[in-house]
Amino acid sequence: MSAVNDTNFNSAMFLLTGIPGQEDIHLWISVPFCLVYVISVVGNSVILFILRTDTGLHEPMYIFLSMLAVTDLGLSIATMPTTLGTFLFNAREISLDACFAQLFFIHSLSYIESSVLLLMAFDRFIAISHPLRYASILTLPRIAKMGLVCVLRGVAVVFPLPFLLKRSQYCQDNVLSRSYCLNQEIIKMACSDIRVSSIYGFFVTVSTAMLDSLLILLSYVKILKTVLSIASHAECVRALSTCVSHFCAVLLFYIPGIGLSVVQRFGNSSFPLLQILIGYVYLLVLPMMNPIVYSLKSKHLRARIIRALKKRVHQLAPPLVT
Repeated sequence: MSAVNDTNFNSAMFLLTGIPGQEDIHLWISVPFCLVYVISVVGNSVILFILRTDTGLHEPMYIFLSMLAVTDLGLSIATMPTTLGTFLFNAREISLDACFAQLFFIHSLSYIESSVLLLMAFDRFIAISHPLRYASILTLPRIAKMGLVCVLRGVAVVFPLPFLLKRSQYCQDNVLSRSYCLNQEIIKMACSDIRVSSIYGFFVTVSTAMLDSLLILLSYVKILKTVLSIASHAECVRALSTCVSHFCAVLLFYIPGIGLSVVQRFGNSSFPLLQILIGYVYLLVLPMMNPIVYSLKSKHLRARIIRALKKRVHQLAPPLVT
């Protein structure tokens, strides 16, 4: 045992896992995973392209949507190499440094997305409660500063985590239950004192995702209060309809995210497959669903996408020979 404890830290490895007990069909399971990644990357890239090239969509709501699309692209790219490597090529080994780097990007991007969803809730609150001051409050310089604060906060709160984890010793089998690295699971692999890492990880969760979710809830309470004061039923429905896409995005983000965090910290091993599926839904399905939800619910964005696709098809179509 002492020989294991004295193992050089930098030579240690973690072993990634696809879906335990289903190793024989990992190649087939990789097909829907590849499809999810393709839809995520293409969907978010199309939204970014439309929002970048169409000046009619250079409004605060769509600028925040572009921030969300960039974050979703980052989450997909952060998990793609190890997930596809595990399922397609059974490439399970990952060094501690690579694992900590992936952990940093996954968590920082998740907290950035939480902040962006909060900004989008604030955008809807201003648009509904103070429509005449909307343009003067959400100016482009102010939006840029808000986006920068989101990025800096997400990076700053997660930055210490890899260094705290690196101080620990890992002398167990180091077999992870997923094909990517998360802080809560890495902490459980340590055989040294993890109190500092665990307390700090909990503090980060409370001060970011949980705080953001409470502020989003407060925003919607104020939105409902404003909407219910509107005399016209048609105007009330129209105002609420502008929040549907964002509300769906919030549910897609927080329900699996909170479920994953609770299961990782306080759950037992009675339902390991459920824990694994929640993790995949949170990090793989979410980036795929956001562009679909916003494309379906925003008629302006949907019209721009359809028009761009028709234009592209027309350019690629061969000319008719007369």
